[in-house]
Amino acid sequence: MAKLHTSEITLKVGLDENRVPEELTWSAQDGGIDNEQAKAMLLSVWDSKNRESLKIDLWTKDMPVDEMKIFFHQTLVSLSDTFMKATQDEKMTATMKDFCDYFAEKLELKQ
Repeated sequence: MAKLHTSEITLKVGLDENRVPEELTWSAQDGGIDNEQAKAMLLSVWDSKNRESLKIDLWTKDMPVDEMKIFFHQTLVSLSDTFMKATQDEKMTATMKDFCDYFAEKLELKQ
């Protein structure tokens, strides 16, 4: 089967002298993103051969803790939505959403 189209997502990490991330940028030509700055990123890929997820978690040294808490909450909510799309498991999705609400409440992210 011939490839009709390929798409590339590029991540660039600028490191300081101690190899600590100072700058994160990403590009996704198909999405109209070109060298956009970010303060944090979480990337997971599935290794089917070894049946395990592989991940890269990076954040810049100037990422504020209050923003990191919001970032994690939004990521958890998004993962719940993705889980539902991928599995159609309404019961577990509801449980995940309940945890997201609990997480936000404990971190005082919601009024």
